[in-house]
Amino acid sequence: MWKRATVKGRRRVARFLLALPLAWSLGGEGALARTGSDAEEAKSLLGSYLAGRIARGQHDTTAASDYYRAALSRDPSNMPLTEQALLMETTEGRFEHAIELAKRLIEKHPEHRMARLVLGLEAAKGKRYAEALQHFSAPGNGVMEQLTLALARGWMKVAQGDIAGAIAEGDAVNQAEWARFYVRYHKALMYDVAGQRSQARQGFERIFRSDSKSFRVALAFAHHASSAGDNKLAAATLDEHAKKTGGALHPVAKGLAEQLANGNRVGLLVGTPSQGLAEIFYGLGEALASEGGISVGAVYLQMALFLEPTSPFTLAALANVYETTKNYEAAIAAYNRIPEGSPLQLAIDIRKAHNLNLLDRVDEAKLLLERVAARDPSDPKALDALGNMMRGRKRFEEAIEYYSKVIALIDKPEPKHWPYYYARGTSYERLKRWPLAEADLQKAMQLSPDQSLVLNYLGYSWVDQGVNLKQGLKLIERAVQLKPDDGYIVDSLGWAHFRLGNFKQAVKHLERAVELRPEDPTLNDHLGDAFWRVGRQREAYFQWQQALTLKPEPDEEAKIRQKIAKGLPNLPQVRAQKTKKSRAVKSGEQKKRVETRLAPQSPGLQ
Repeated sequence: MWKRATVKGRRRVARFLLALPLAWSLGGEGALARTGSDAEEAKSLLGSYLAGRIARGQHDTTAASDYYRAALSRDPSNMPLTEQALLMETTEGRFEHAIELAKRLIEKHPEHRMARLVLGLEAAKGKRYAEALQHFSAPGNGVMEQLTLALARGWMKVAQGDIAGAIAEGDAVNQAEWARFYVRYHKALMYDVAGQRSQARQGFERIFRSDSKSFRVALAFAHHASSAGDNKLAAATLDEHAKKTGGALHPVAKGLAEQLANGNRVGLLVGTPSQGLAEIFYGLGEALASEGGISVGAVYLQMALFLEPTSPFTLAALANVYETTKNYEAAIAAYNRIPEGSPLQLAIDIRKAHNLNLLDRVDEAKLLLERVAARDPSDPKALDALGNMMRGRKRFEEAIEYYSKVIALIDKPEPKHWPYYYARGTSYERLKRWPLAEADLQKAMQLSPDQSLVLNYLGYSWVDQGVNLKQGLKLIERAVQLKPDDGYIVDSLGWAHFRLGNFKQAVKHLERAVELRPEDPTLNDHLGDAFWRVGRQREAYFQWQQALTLKPEPDEEAKIRQKIAKGLPNLPQVRAQKTKKSRAVKSGEQKKRVETRLAPQSPGLQ
């Protein structure tokens, strides 16, 4: 939701990420382990601590938490170690342990902010609002911390019936525009929970006018309107948001719109102070994680889940964090915690299948998606995901079968349907069924003429086969105009010139491609070939050697080694070999890499 609060606002959020973990703690005191007579005990303590540091650096927070806990069992009075353990336990959502660690820290450092925050959440969950307010009154340090604590205090005052005091807490936050936007949103929520609907209406109208693309704001405004008996305004709010963001309703908005159309009156999105407190940590955590603050974002999201354990949006955001850190098992576990029957169910199942595929549990992923497709045969999303998965696995026959089922569901092809034809066309091409591939690629281009993927693939295929040369080159040039910084597409243009014998032009574009994608062995190999043809043999040898260091496919490695040993054959021999029946395997590998890398992805949840 808060990915769209404001672009500038989210970027400013990111500036505070690295400092935030330190801001929440006192730190800087105490040695890792106290000197003692038991050297083995010290070694074990040090080993656990270092193992925890390494695991944390690799985003394996489960292992890090276990290692820090083991280290603490050997030195329970070590405060810096206790701080690290508190952070890891919170990151893992192990609040039973986190609360005990927080209490231990408070005994030594009464103003420890991270510990106070954890204990404040525990008190708020237990409806001990005065105690929670006291914990949240610890002094803040930095914009993010001040914002978090001010809003937390505000919600605790709402719980105590002090709406004026709650609003005053928000008004005291005099920070950047993104922070003020967030405060205005929470003030509207607070007024609603306090029963002051006219003030809530004014607040929602103001923030919705300033950013109607924020889904969370639109959703909260629609819930507010419906709870006040104005389903017409609620539906209009959802429609306005959809128009501003592309015309399609979010699955949750679609479910809400159906309830509104049936005359149902829905309650508030945030209906209690506890939910309001959770909303702080969900919104900021999702924004932090989306801007690269993975560790801090995970902490905030876990805090939100401590208060609202089954929140679909928070669990989905946490799963996205795990996906970013390639912890696919944890991502699946997070998705599994979302209650069945959520409007997000389709997207959840597709993401779970995607993660299973990344874990090489292909059969499980395929079975899950087939069940999803059977659940609603008219929805193409699961079939499309199956096609993408099979294509990525080079199981092109199966991919074609699924894409064909998707296309069969289309009554009248529209521009939005181009990915299906493109994906099936590339699968046909990989099976050397060129007439069928060409028809699909041309259909995709007809539906959406300025798709760089289609232009590049079709244009390159023509040039590679020696047909429609001028037209093919124009398509590739157009693709480069659309994506000038895509190394693979720039490489296509360079290699097309190479195939046409325009070696100087080939060098120009291939050098640019390698600048953009220096880590790709095929691009370096292509540049070596071009250098050879313009008489720059020494540089050609260098590029081929460079390609070898980048671990090319085994068959390509053998060809590169042969070129290093013998160079390229002379031009008359090359031209004699150019027939439609003999196409460069290397160029086919290049096309395969491009279309696989940029294949249409499964829909996300946010």
